Amino acid sequence: MSEPTGAARRRGPFKVGDQVQLTDPKGRHYTFTLEAGKNFHTHKGSFPHDELIGAPEGSVVRTTGNVAYLALRPLLPDYVLSMPRGAAVVYPKDAGQILAFADIFPGARVVEAGVGSGSLSSFLLRAIGDQGMLHSYERREDFAEIAQQNVERYFGGPHPAWQLTVGDLQDNLSDTDVDRVILDMLAPWECLEAVSKALVPGGILCCYVATTTQLARTVESIREIGCFNEPTAWETMIRNWHIEGLAVRPDHRMIGHTGFLLTARRLADGVEPPMRRRRPAKGAYGEDYAGPNADGGSAR
Repeated sequence: MSEPTGAARRRGPFKVGDQVQLTDPKGRHYTFTLEAGKNFHTHKGSFPHDELIGAPEGSVVRTTGNVAYLALRPLLPDYVLSMPRGAAVVYPKDAGQILAFADIFPGARVVEAGVGSGSLSSFLLRAIGDQGMLHSYERREDFAEIAQQNVERYFGGPHPAWQLTVGDLQDNLSDTDVDRVILDMLAPWECLEAVSKALVPGGILCCYVATTTQLARTVESIREIGCFNEPTAWETMIRNWHIEGLAVRPDHRMIGHTGFLLTARRLADGVEPPMRRRRPAKGAYGEDYAGPNADGGSAR
């Protein structure tokens, strides 16, 4: 049985072409690619790449300035935060939530719209494995090129489960029997009709949006289209802690709001969603509210 794509790059001694993440005594990270005969330079001296080639992961190297650096392979969360960017990346905290709450499983057939710099694509491909299918759609060709380079750099070449299409999802979507759809875009409500036809009954739609107005319109549009269950929306925040002896306290900085996530599940054809038991408060929508698409516009 052959190894999954990219697995060989995640274990064993360091090899030429591997990415290495150095950590200095202050906890700062430096990432580079191993090349025979090259030197890594810092303001605290240098050391030859050859010193790491063939060494086990977790080795410590010292520069000519006698400063020790811990050498490890970067984790995927480290990699996506340092990758070249065309568009903003999906942060690891949100990618992890998407993998969990969109229930991404090995072999899943997934459609993604809004590739950006390839951060979420990398997480999705590692979760579905070589036997799955990820079809990613990106409107901008320059973003698609950067994403492709980032994904292939991480996996060491093209991933057999990945297809990348440049264009609008609602105009190009031809996939059927899709298990999961992930929308990371300005106006996900514009794609609801198309993705509802592609998703299997019980399939999950997951949307990632930045603002409360986008969130509200997406939820109301999902309710209006009538083929999904009641959507669930949330956001996550991460706060690290400083631990030094008895000095245990939260860090002064945290990863706060990056975006909202919402999920909804596709109902069987011809089934109407059950009536919500909790009705909105009187006046919640305003006297002149005529539905999420009444203005005929979009957030673009």
